[in-house]
Amino acid sequence: MDGASVSPEDAALVEKYLEHVRVQKRLAARTVTLYSLDMEKLTANAAKAGVGLTRVQNTHVRRWVAQMHAGGRSARGIALILSGWRGFYTWLGREGRVASNPVLDVRAPKAPKPLPKALSVDDAVQLAEFEDADADPWVEARDNAIVELLYGCGLRVGELVGLDAQASVAAKGWLDFDAGEAHVLGKGSKQRIVPLGRKADEAVRAWLAVRAEVALPQPALFIDPRGRRLSAQTIWRRVRLRSLRAGLATPVHPHMLRHSFASHVLQSSGDLRAVQELLGHANIGTTQVYTRLDFQHLAKAYDAAHPRAHRKK
Repeated sequence: MDGASVSPEDAALVEKYLEHVRVQKRLAARTVTLYSLDMEKLTANAAKAGVGLTRVQNTHVRRWVAQMHAGGRSARGIALILSGWRGFYTWLGREGRVASNPVLDVRAPKAPKPLPKALSVDDAVQLAEFEDADADPWVEARDNAIVELLYGCGLRVGELVGLDAQASVAAKGWLDFDAGEAHVLGKGSKQRIVPLGRKADEAVRAWLAVRAEVALPQPALFIDPRGRRLSAQTIWRRVRLRSLRAGLATPVHPHMLRHSFASHVLQSSGDLRAVQELLGHANIGTTQVYTRLDFQHLAKAYDAAHPRAHRKK
């Protein structure tokens, strides 16, 4: 710490606190180093503001958070720093040095929600059209139908797992080939109907033609060779393996195909409400994240094609 700007009293407090976390709390050396860095930031801010550590107020902390945020520090980074400061003032309170914790009700700015991962149209088609000549034909037909339904209908993996081969009173979901519809049970036990595209229709029919080779009384549409309903975990593994065998650079999981379905429908139609209905979102705000994906797609096309888009190197 900079002795020219930090008072001896504050420096001594920090050293005592770091000794506390190192000896009494028995934290790892790496963690103690991170605590020390947090304290350097705190003491530097306090010295710049002209206040001692025991006289720091809530308004000071909020100002420093705003400055860190404006300086480009991530929300997660700020949250970690605040956690370190909060621990220091909790300790000061137990030592009887402060009446209240000035960091107690201060929170880091909310981190922006990460965009859902979606495949490009080319990658999605590459996966959907992949044929594994070395695979068992029974498994190949099943896994192809799984991919086509996930990407073609935007189903959640739980909705796919719940599909039965035939409609019944007990069925959670089923396919109506005559109407070209998939009936699924979504979140909150809400039933919805989504269109069954031609490719998905063909793939499921091909699967049903060989599914009967396993002659067990299992209503599930997707089963393993022993006739058991596939679990969500098994479908995750099968989709990931298929994407790698198809030559995709990034391993694919079922929800990526749902994201890809939504993004590609929105790119083509621009109809956010329709995408909301297809996905079964109760709130349009949940669906609006795909407009950000759509904008990214448009921005990339602009950067690649517009003569004024090229930036200086």
